Amino acid sequence: MLQRKKRTCRFCEAGDLFIDFRDEKRLVRFLSEQGKIVPRRTSGNCNQHQRQLAQAIKRARHLAMIPYVSDIPR
Repeated sequence: MLQRKKRTCRFCEAGDLFIDFRDEKRLVRFLSEQGKIVPRRTSGNCNQHQRQLAQAIKRARHLAMIPYVSDIPR
């Protein structure tokens, strides 16, 4: 069986203590093509930063800074 490299949290590496909901470019990187929040096992975030990230994305959506769904036509 192949051993995959353990992903490390980008926020822990950078030393960021707080994820700001106003930083749209950073938040969009953690959304899938359909607009869903990327899970922790895929993104490699630690538990603490994944919870902060999800809360920041939800706040930005509520304030219409980022869309709830993407504009991909079916």
